[in-house]
Amino acid sequence: MVRILDKQNTILNRFIAEMRDVRVQGDSMRFRRNLERAGEITAYEISKTMNYSEQVIETPLGEAVVALPTGEDVVIATILRAGIPYHQGFLNYFDGASNAFVSAFRKYSKDGTFKVKVEYISCGNLEGKTLILVDPMLATGTSIVLTYKALLEKGGTPKHTHICAVIGSEEGVAYVRENLPEREVTVWCGAVDEELTVKSYIIPGLGDAGDLAYGDKL
Repeated sequence: MVRILDKQNTILNRFIAEMRDVRVQGDSMRFRRNLERAGEITAYEISKTMNYSEQVIETPLGEAVVALPTGEDVVIATILRAGIPYHQGFLNYFDGASNAFVSAFRKYSKDGTFKVKVEYISCGNLEGKTLILVDPMLATGTSIVLTYKALLEKGGTPKHTHICAVIGSEEGVAYVRENLPEREVTVWCGAVDEELTVKSYIIPGLGDAGDLAYGDKL
């Protein structure tokens, strides 16, 4: 299942517009905050899909019946480095979640082609849990698929996985759908763009999310 959030009227569109806008995105502190906001809004949307049951809460003046999530043991996993502020947005809402971190990068050849390398994983038990795997940009989909498989190999099989991106490409979303079990994975994107450059950057996209958040890299 694929959920594209900008298909509805949402304040998320304003934050995405600022992340795309060359006149605004140069403010790295604001860019990081907008990534965090995008994570918060997506977390809120995911929360609507969870199981709830009524629980009695004692107040100073009596009792209140509140529907609360039940049986949802959440793990938030992030691909470094651009994913850090986006991750924090999810953690702000799922504040009792466990956390996992993955180092994945593109290793380019002289002809301009690249392979994605997963170098480092910090991950606890995933068996039977709800995995939220986040990365701001879903370009080719290769990094997400390799990361998902590496996490499962290390931590076990989640009950369900939510893959989240601020901006995806049509090609990347299609690649994820083709290579991951559809009944066990939901893809969430703030927006989906049509094209990729020859170097697999999303068009119109927003540029390099990691550089905009933390500065240029060599």
